[in-house]
Amino acid sequence: METAQSQQQAAPGAFTAFARFVLCGGGVGLASSFAVAALASWIPWVFANALITVVSTLLATELHARFTFGAGGRATWRQHAQSAGSAAAAYAVTCLAMLVLQQLVAAPGAALEQVVYLSASALAGVARFAMLRLVVFARNRSQAAATVRTARPVHATVAHASASADPAALGYAA
Repeated sequence: METAQSQQQAAPGAFTAFARFVLCGGGVGLASSFAVAALASWIPWVFANALITVVSTLLATELHARFTFGAGGRATWRQHAQSAGSAAAAYAVTCLAMLVLQQLVAAPGAALEQVVYLSASALAGVARFAMLRLVVFARNRSQAAATVRTARPVHATVAHASASADPAALGYAA
């Protein structure tokens, strides 16, 4: 019964999940934007963004499984794979935004690059939240809700079985 109660508490509502998503995903995204900028001074920006996207996606998926969507533990390989699909779309959005910036501004400064990158990441993040909530982690919430609805006290069956010494009644109680 303890497990059913913890699973019920672990499934947050949409507003709470979005606030947690912004906190976890936004924190990872903000750190990633600085990591991309730093790494891009050594390797081409597209490769820096790809590497940081992979690392940040793994980290964010774990945080979302454990904290944001209340999956009750570590993310599964399937959830990581599904999350990677939404991360690939986010990668494409950020790359496209940076390519457009490069076409419009000959030599953009670091601050403008950060604004464009973070804006594109925020737009992709809203779409990613919907995908993670409705597809990737949705099954865990419905399973937790089903477990809570079907949970019944075990002590009633045990009390009935111990009160009766008749073997036929014991078979029925079990």
